[in-house]
Amino acid sequence: MSFPPQYHSARSPSQRAQAGRASRLKAVRAALELFATTGYQGTSVARVAEHAGLSQSGLLHHFPSKAVLLAAVLEQRDAEDSVFLTGEDGEAPLGWDAFEALEALVARNSTRPHLVGLYVRLSAEAMEPSHPAHDWLKDRYTGMTAWLTDAVRIGQVRGEIHADAPVPVLVHTTIALVDGLQQQWLLHPERVSMVKEVGAYTAELRTRWGTA
Repeated sequence: MSFPPQYHSARSPSQRAQAGRASRLKAVRAALELFATTGYQGTSVARVAEHAGLSQSGLLHHFPSKAVLLAAVLEQRDAEDSVFLTGEDGEAPLGWDAFEALEALVARNSTRPHLVGLYVRLSAEAMEPSHPAHDWLKDRYTGMTAWLTDAVRIGQVRGEIHADAPVPVLVHTTIALVDGLQQQWLLHPERVSMVKEVGAYTAELRTRWGTA
């Protein structure tokens, strides 16, 4: 007879399962690096397999197509950033806390140029509706817009942000600034500091629209 899943005893994964997870992780890491440097269109499954130290058939066993592999890469990247932004309680920071969290994420990304490169390259390629990451890109902007909109409005409710602050302008300008700085930083890392620029921008926002 069956019983609820929470009553099952925990079992250690088999050696075969562990090997499968290790192969998947190798493939995702290799694909992330190659997509970031040569783009999705310029990367073949055969090259990812070679870079990961796997056979092409072995890679395709875990990821039947390059599009499926791309989805796994984006899922891993988004999951890591989501955990970083929400923290231990799982709640999204709102009000000025959201802008502080965004600053922290920019600082973190400044140590991960390969991930910034992945985002910049895929964003350009994924503008085409036929690209497998097109929906991901649209969802990314939809999610960012919704989060920052809630952040400003909650800040207004809390009394942290002036009630007459132009919400759409603040939200869209913030997203444009962060995305634009990423591209400039990749081109000229010795001249452009994402961390300082975003910090100066959010400080200016507080001065102009904060109530403190």
